[in-house]
Amino acid sequence: MMDNAMFDESRRDFLKSAGLLTVGAATIPWTVQGFSPNSDTLRVGLVGCGGRGTGAASQALKADKNTVLVAMADIFADHLEESYKNLAAKHGDKVQVPKTQRFVGLDAYRKLLNSGVDVVILASPPAFRPQHMEEAVAAGKHIFTEKPMAVDVPGLKRVLDAARKAREKKLAVVSGFCWRYDFPKRAIFSKIVNGEIGKVTSILNTYNTGPAWQKDRKNEWSDAEFVLRNWPHYTWLSGDSIAEQAVHSLDMMSWALGDKPPVRVFGTGGRQVNTGKELGNIFDHFAIVYEYENGVKGYHYSRKQSGCSNSYLVEVSGTKGHALIDCMKSKHIITPHEGQPWEYRGDKNDMYQTEHDELFASIRKGQPINDGEWMTQSTMLALIGRMVAYTGQTITWEEAWASKEVLVPDNLQWGQTLPAPMAVPGITKLL
Repeated sequence: MMDNAMFDESRRDFLKSAGLLTVGAATIPWTVQGFSPNSDTLRVGLVGCGGRGTGAASQALKADKNTVLVAMADIFADHLEESYKNLAAKHGDKVQVPKTQRFVGLDAYRKLLNSGVDVVILASPPAFRPQHMEEAVAAGKHIFTEKPMAVDVPGLKRVLDAARKAREKKLAVVSGFCWRYDFPKRAIFSKIVNGEIGKVTSILNTYNTGPAWQKDRKNEWSDAEFVLRNWPHYTWLSGDSIAEQAVHSLDMMSWALGDKPPVRVFGTGGRQVNTGKELGNIFDHFAIVYEYENGVKGYHYSRKQSGCSNSYLVEVSGTKGHALIDCMKSKHIITPHEGQPWEYRGDKNDMYQTEHDELFASIRKGQPINDGEWMTQSTMLALIGRMVAYTGQTITWEEAWASKEVLVPDNLQWGQTLPAPMAVPGITKLL
């Protein structure tokens, strides 16, 4: 193996010539067995070591033969160690994360960004996404970021600005809106956008499933730790279920309409079944109507309740036909008013893997993918949907985009607990 100084010099020459040089990247010592990093090795860092983050790291390591995981960061040490153990068992010597490169705490992500990584996976709760995105771009890192992109509009604007700066710096930004990387959905949405069913007149989309997971409290946990370990149940951390999960259905609605924003939005929502202080302050159902130009309407229904029928689909009606995308049954069907129906019969893929395959391929080619604009707009659809449900008001896109409500404190401190008031339609105000 070449010595560290020689390695870093040759590596910088490669990255510079390939358009991959990161800004301010630190040099870290390599203590590897088996896998030997070389001049074109891409160093990956994982921020947020839960199940999704661990899965994304695994996919990153499979996406390119010269990737190696070199740093990990999480608020909780047990999350990080469990993730490290699982990744090391699966990927062997492609996981090279010594204890000095395992960072724990609220500032762990910052230490990781200064540890010499080239590509960072951002998989912490959505509340932290804007700050993590900003600092990752400032540090010159290519990014895979989970959805949603923020929990409030000011945070979302920060993400959009960071994504645009990433484009200027030729940095990749790939989002966790995984259906955009699914071959069957690419095929059917391409047909919809290209007029296969004529002009779209209305769209129904659903995300009706069971409640969010919850971790039972342990005696040694403080109030703050309990909240952070159960982050999906708190609006300031997750954005509510319409943003944290049902946003996938809203993203597909937006895809079918060419990612054009609605004019105004109204609807309802509430908390009927999943009640109790330990379940935070999110709603357990939403019914939202999105009004677009020329009278087109999108109808969204989502529910997080046990014992009810489930549905995860998008139905698109057009002047020449109808399209069905059923995510639970993996059905992708176009039924024209005239002619023969079409159903996707082509290759299937692991959309999660494809996200990373295409991310790393774009980096290698010097043509980095940037999902910035549409990933923020899809997140905004969820945020405005939550706004109208919480307030009970009809809200225009411009009014929502002007919102100054900040749910996440600038300098969150360990042990700090934030109030979790329940929204009351007709009383809660748009800020």
